[in-house]
Amino acid sequence: MKFFEYMGKELFARYGVPVPRGRMITDAGEAAVVAAEIGAPVVVKSQILSGKRGKGGGIKFADTPEEAREAAAQLLGKTVQGLPVEMLLVEEKLSIEHEYYLAFAIDGAAKRPVLIASARGGMDIEEVPGEYIVKEYIDLCLGIQPYLARDICRRLELDGQPAKELQRMLPLLYRLFREKDAELVEINPLVLSGGRLIAADAKVTIDDEALYRQQDLPRVEERTPVEREAHALGLSYVQLDGNIAVMANGAGITMGTLDTICHYGGRPANFLDAGGGTGMEATAKALEILLSTNPRVILINIFGGITRCDDVAAAFAKVKQERGIPVPVVIRLVGTNEEEGVRILRENGIEAYKVMHEAAAKAVELARD
Repeated sequence: MKFFEYMGKELFARYGVPVPRGRMITDAGEAAVVAAEIGAPVVVKSQILSGKRGKGGGIKFADTPEEAREAAAQLLGKTVQGLPVEMLLVEEKLSIEHEYYLAFAIDGAAKRPVLIASARGGMDIEEVPGEYIVKEYIDLCLGIQPYLARDICRRLELDGQPAKELQRMLPLLYRLFREKDAELVEINPLVLSGGRLIAADAKVTIDDEALYRQQDLPRVEERTPVEREAHALGLSYVQLDGNIAVMANGAGITMGTLDTICHYGGRPANFLDAGGGTGMEATAKALEILLSTNPRVILINIFGGITRCDDVAAAFAKVKQERGIPVPVVIRLVGTNEEEGVRILRENGIEAYKVMHEAAAKAVELARD
């Protein structure tokens, strides 16, 4: 579960990590009130679950309360990085002397927490060369010891009061990371302002499987309406930005289908894993979900083991007869009850493919027409 920036900063403040003065708002008039309270100039920041907000036009600066009101009016209701802006964070504008990057994350391969830091923080942290990134795996029994905090400061070339502040901050962030079952706690940038280190941004992701023991944390619904509908049916669905709707049976084959579409120059519209053993009714509902996204083409890739090919074909026929399918459909069908499934499809005007890459290539071709 991802937190909005303002939620992450509220959590930081609870743990004693310095953050700018500010408040979340949902109305343009409130922006002027907050700006007057904390003192202009201020920054008005879109609250969406996406990065690159600055490059996407989702952050504005204001020198007066009235300018803050105008900036908020421009941002509220706007779409930034494909997401609607419904909330804003109005906070003091910091005088930035230097930007750092700081994060705690889980390294799945190493099965350990890792501290990641850099003296080159900011919007393009992904482009910073590896030699400028500090990575330190954390011993679960030792945590953040003073010697480790001092070493991190040395490698970031921090000294004096800023070094003392980072040495104080690292154990606090790590305690938050552990106590709140976080998968990621990130500050980018961690700003040096007026000789102090301040978290100018906050990204916090909590492990979904641990939410039952984090009752004091707010809940954030990340799914789109279509993703929520699919989740209610027990389907694994992720919305993407392409035009070829995809359904397959299994996470691996679904990922392979998406990769093959991209290989041929196409753009998948979604990830939909219908799972093994999905019956005719659930398959029909999955098809209806795909149709609701208005794709150019639908690609169904079934390697039937537990899933029966005739059930998939019957579901397709049911949806076609009851509501119609106004877009081209390409189906690859191999496995259990394959012959019966192919027969049903032929009766409904569809020839099934046996090879995945041929079906994907055809879907990409149709999407271009």
